[in-house]
Amino acid sequence: MTPLFSEEKIEFNLPDAEVIYYPAFLESNNATLLYKQLLSETPWQSDSITLFGKTHPQPRLTAFYGADDLSYSYSNIKMLANAWSNALLQLKIEIEQRASTTFNSVLLNLYRDGKDSNGWHADNEKELGINPIIASVTLGSERFFHLKHIKNPESKCKIKLEHGSLLLMKGSTQHFYKHQIPKTLQPVAPRINLTFRSIKKS
Repeated sequence: MTPLFSEEKIEFNLPDAEVIYYPAFLESNNATLLYKQLLSETPWQSDSITLFGKTHPQPRLTAFYGADDLSYSYSNIKMLANAWSNALLQLKIEIEQRASTTFNSVLLNLYRDGKDSNGWHADNEKELGINPIIASVTLGSERFFHLKHIKNPESKCKIKLEHGSLLLMKGSTQHFYKHQIPKTLQPVAPRINLTFRSIKKS
């Protein structure tokens, strides 16, 4: 029987960071089934962001799930949590075992094509606390993920996030590094990204 989850991992040697990549965390068929389910059943929303005084549609669709009465704010966008689905809860439990922590929420991003992206940023919002652990699952098309040190431009890496993969960012990563999913001119199919995190209630 093919295992549902893989222990194969790659640890990146980056200063001031702890980044671990599981390229085949989810078995391929299960990853595809979950991708199709989330693509069709998720209440995707389109928000706008304001940069340099101009408002633009956010270049991706999003959804937020979590504990009751939980919310998440970033870039002047406030999202209220949808109730956990059974599929997301099961995935959360498996990831928590790898990350040795607990999560109370997940932010979903749908990148519809190569024009959809996520610019340079760090997941360092106050409600995430000190040294937050971020667990990122990729479903669907592969996209490149860039990491760069805030103070040392020589400390950087590029990771191809594969279908069914899991990326863990731990320790002081969010304090010293920014990351992005850049636009691409290559023809790419949709990609769903799930970022599990623990948000502290105010």
